[in-house]
Amino acid sequence: MTTETVRHPHRHRILVVCLGNHNRSPIAAAVLTQIGGDKVEVRSAGLRERHVGNPPHTNAVRAAAEEGYDIRDHRAVKVNGHMLDWADAVIAMDRAILAELKEMTTGQPAAEKLDLFIQGEDVHDPWQDAYPVFKECVSTIQAGAVRHLLDLGS
Repeated sequence: MTTETVRHPHRHRILVVCLGNHNRSPIAAAVLTQIGGDKVEVRSAGLRERHVGNPPHTNAVRAAAEEGYDIRDHRAVKVNGHMLDWADAVIAMDRAILAELKEMTTGQPAAEKLDLFIQGEDVHDPWQDAYPVFKECVSTIQAGAVRHLLDLGS
């Protein structure tokens, strides 16, 4: 059994997906992990291979750190079937990501696990934006995270 499919028996498993696993999803994984504590196990991935093996954008690392989230050790990975099977919930950072995940999982059990990070809204990808937009991204993710943890109990 690979580490991608190993499950903790008492934790809700969340997979957060963005385009490159370089900005939004690593931040969201850190936020959900910190807020969810022992109740969750959170991973992140991207739809594209461009950043695989690379650390997050330096502005993402800095903006996350300013809010108390350490994503320096993160390395980008591409989403795969094992990750989708592992997860109890698969959360897309925007509607385009959600649409692509729906296409990938048509007719599969993973299709029932898909959700948008913020209902009806996209979390803007700050990829080519100035540093303040990365800070806004972290704030948006913090505000949207709680709804994914509400039904986990105590």
